[in-house]
Amino acid sequence: MSRKVFIAGVGVIIIGGLIFLVGSGKSKRSPETSLNIKQTSNMKLGSIVFEHNGLIPAKYTCDGENINPPLRMSEAPEGAKSLVLIMDDPDVPKSIRPDGVWDHWLVWNIPPETTEIPEGKEPAGVVGKNTGGSFGYRGPCPPDREHRYFFKLYALNTTLNLSADITVKANLEAAMQGHILGQAELMGRYNRK
Repeated sequence: MSRKVFIAGVGVIIIGGLIFLVGSGKSKRSPETSLNIKQTSNMKLGSIVFEHNGLIPAKYTCDGENINPPLRMSEAPEGAKSLVLIMDDPDVPKSIRPDGVWDHWLVWNIPPETTEIPEGKEPAGVVGKNTGGSFGYRGPCPPDREHRYFFKLYALNTTLNLSADITVKANLEAAMQGHILGQAELMGRYNRK
């Protein structure tokens, strides 16, 4: 085998490996859901206390004050009538939750002109029930190792007629179906020391 053929073969293997790594990077994204998005948008969601894929400060967890971090959002698509915010953890041991997901925060019917959620404050809207059975934000509290926490913001072309006392994430996602104009996502990590 000539040196040129060998080098070309190695190059193909390296490029193929990179394509595989990029294409299979689902562990960096939130778990797939059955939600259909009608159109994409330039919506943005961020925080001044951690960056995407960064560490969530302990203040916002069960080891600290257990209050929500400040969030900033922008560029809701034209025609949005409400926003939905879901925070969940897809890294829960199956021995604790068979589906491996813990829902930390559910809020819907947030006014579409909302641009920030201050630290420790619930946004205007309806607050649903988290996996722990309470209402409102419950911070990261991983029992075993570092977990990922996904803050997912959706813009809807409607408001939702859902009762907070009976609504869990499955009900919320079912009601959102067919109404999503765009979404943005922020992921933070936390591990108890």
